[in-house]
Amino acid sequence: MTVLDVEALRAEFPALAGSQIYLDGPAGTQVPNRVIRAVTEALITAMSNVGGQFGSSRRSDGVVERARAAAADFVGGAPTEMVFGHNMTSLTFAMSRALSEGWNEGDRIILSALEHDANITPWVRAAASRGVLVDFVDFDRATTALDIDELESMIDEQTRLVAVTACSNAFGTLVDVARVSRAAKRVGALTYVDAVHLAPHRRIDVEAIGCDFLVCSSYKFFGPHLGIMWIRGSLLEKLPAFRVRPAPDHGPGRWETGTAPFELLAGFTAAVDYLASLGWGADRRGALDVAFAEIGAYEVRLAERFLAGLPTGVRVVGQPTVEGRVPTFAVQVDSLTAIEVATQLGEAGIATWSGHYYAVEPMSRLGFLDSGGLTRIGFVHVSTPREVDSVLASLAILES
Repeated sequence: MTVLDVEALRAEFPALAGSQIYLDGPAGTQVPNRVIRAVTEALITAMSNVGGQFGSSRRSDGVVERARAAAADFVGGAPTEMVFGHNMTSLTFAMSRALSEGWNEGDRIILSALEHDANITPWVRAAASRGVLVDFVDFDRATTALDIDELESMIDEQTRLVAVTACSNAFGTLVDVARVSRAAKRVGALTYVDAVHLAPHRRIDVEAIGCDFLVCSSYKFFGPHLGIMWIRGSLLEKLPAFRVRPAPDHGPGRWETGTAPFELLAGFTAAVDYLASLGWGADRRGALDVAFAEIGAYEVRLAERFLAGLPTGVRVVGQPTVEGRVPTFAVQVDSLTAIEVATQLGEAGIATWSGHYYAVEPMSRLGFLDSGGLTRIGFVHVSTPREVDSVLASLAILES
């Protein structure tokens, strides 16, 4: 039984004080006061560049150090393996360029057809520049579950990379990325995991997953707009980083271009601390373990309530039960387009998204891309049963 005091938590989010119901978390969550305070404080006290022999520069050094420690606690690994960037997409483009330096004509990479385009196009472009083959592993049309049996059969000695999502940003489908990593390792291939949509819902542990790279974005888990990449230490030092000459030769700084956004790093650390405050333990990692267990248990109840109350004529595309998913739902309403549904929900004060949400590949394979996509409804741990009921009531009105 969850012990989250959701109403008390909501009081920490200024945006939630209004009348709008935010069910657009998959596109970006709201932030608690502690994140706002951390960003503001950094702008006031720590806006000098790092490495200087004076107070504000040393404070910036501390902001970066604390952010790397927070990132390591959030995803696993070591602080020296944590890289920050503008967003997950730009980090993935940078890594695709670096990895492709070692690819040769006739090599192949495997991508997930369930994936957000940020973990497809960078690899497709890099592969094309090197004469490398690109294969897609498909998914079940009824449940949107990635076909990992097919993936295992596709991996061979020519495979250099497997890039997959840990959780579909369109359908909420979870993927067994640990099994994917094990299959890739059998032939010496690398695994690149997009955990952007997993991060607000489930605990991440890169060592348990066994991947080589993992990326996420803090604005999806109650922080500011910032991309985070974990790179296995041996690869972080060995791979060619495209950087300016004064950049560090070693450590995560060799992958970070230009001056860091210190205020966003401070806000990111505050977001991790916020999530840890939902749990308890001997240290922040232990508290995050508990927090995500609580978050998962609460979100299951929200998902059950939503699925049980769906009106006739409203269909969830993908997994029809709470198993194997997070509370993100792509829905189709009889006789209405996705944008009509989202528009009418918006007029009722409910924020959702319509379209493909950059999940171009799966929407195309399911036949929704040319018809305007689907409407996405996403709950997080500060969503309430009342909000679930409100969107169900609004959907019932639309359907009627």
